Amino acid sequence: MKLYSVITLLLCALSANAQKIKVPYEQFTLPNGLNVILHQDKTIPRISVNVWYFVGSGSEKPGRTGFAHLFEHILFEGSKNVPEGKFDEWLEAAGANNNGSTTEDRTNYYEDLPANALDLALFLESDRMGFLLASLTDSTVDGQRDVVKNERRQSYENRPYGKANLELPALLYPKDHPYSWPVIGTMADLTAASRQDVADFFTQYYIPGNASLCIAGDIDLAQARKAVEKWFSDVPAGKTVLPPHPAAAVLTEEKRVVMEDKVQLPRLQMIWLSPANFQPGSAEMELLGSLLGGGKNSRLYKRLVYDLQIAQNVSAFQNSSKFSGEFYIAVTARPGIGLSQIEQIVQEEIDKITSESATDRELARVVNQYESRFLTQIERSGGFSGKANQLNEYFFYTGNPDYFNEDLQRYKSVDPADISAAARKYLRSNARIVMSIVPEGKKDLAATKK
Repeated sequence: MKLYSVITLLLCALSANAQKIKVPYEQFTLPNGLNVILHQDKTIPRISVNVWYFVGSGSEKPGRTGFAHLFEHILFEGSKNVPEGKFDEWLEAAGANNNGSTTEDRTNYYEDLPANALDLALFLESDRMGFLLASLTDSTVDGQRDVVKNERRQSYENRPYGKANLELPALLYPKDHPYSWPVIGTMADLTAASRQDVADFFTQYYIPGNASLCIAGDIDLAQARKAVEKWFSDVPAGKTVLPPHPAAAVLTEEKRVVMEDKVQLPRLQMIWLSPANFQPGSAEMELLGSLLGGGKNSRLYKRLVYDLQIAQNVSAFQNSSKFSGEFYIAVTARPGIGLSQIEQIVQEEIDKITSESATDRELARVVNQYESRFLTQIERSGGFSGKANQLNEYFFYTGNPDYFNEDLQRYKSVDPADISAAARKYLRSNARIVMSIVPEGKKDLAATKK
């Protein structure tokens, strides 16, 4: 028996005997609709307060895009009882750090702080949830509007290869789909938004019944519940939010796009629609991404960067959201290399994985890498990937905060044939975007269809 087969069998045996992940929690709902999740972890005397609002760019409308991301910024600018600038100042004085982020599906915020500062975080979060409009002025909106516009310039318009991310949503999705515009919105929509437009958006979506609060860390469960009731019970309930229910997005053709940009090297991007988050096939596609382009041992990296030495870097990954997923392969060519040559090699590797199953050793490598990342993340309570955020994420996408074991098992139960089957189903040459990003005046480097 080959050595890697022995290793695979040992790993499987260890996995089968491993204890299940235990993340005990308490869950309750306030009369105003706020979902609350409490998890006690006394490993260190710190806590994480994590809030998910079930509003992202997918909740917006054409002509009024960028609002969710705009509010990610506005919510740090003060509320009725928190003067401008004091949100961060008071948290920093308590030894805390905080941040927020926005996707197509949700906006989240967290505060990681000493256990004895729980009331401070709850006061700040409850005040901006319930009483932000009292301090919202034209000046506040204009100031953060300019910040977001500048972020768009820095992160997309003036960043090498960044413009592609602004163009892709409309290429992948029909105009009426909530993912058909970029999360950051358009300059025209951000410019046109009035204070009343922004206030109406907040009133509709930033309410207790459209949010989930998770507290994880060194807490007393009964005391934490009382603290939540104290700070959030007076937040107005608002009207029920009806979530979007878009029709499934489908690509029915190959779209080839050539984009000239201020870059030194051409880059090939290939994108397919794929399974939504936690849906059948999403785990297989994530493992496929690792197998093809996840690190220096991946198939595409070894062939394009090491063996042929025609690429600078390679990546492949699955990006899943609530209503759809996207699978990406991106390759930056070396100087003098055209993207048609790159595409040919990429297609050869796609054809290979669709016709021949991955080896047991390859699969064990990518599954073990995923499990290692998974366990490392849940060793801590805070940040964007700790247990507090994960409990909220599982609640939002599956309805079950304690989805840890089920989630991990999705990956550990995949076999090599499953990955090949997923590749055949989703990586079709007649249903994808092939984007060539080339230096200005160098369209001859673009990938051309044979």
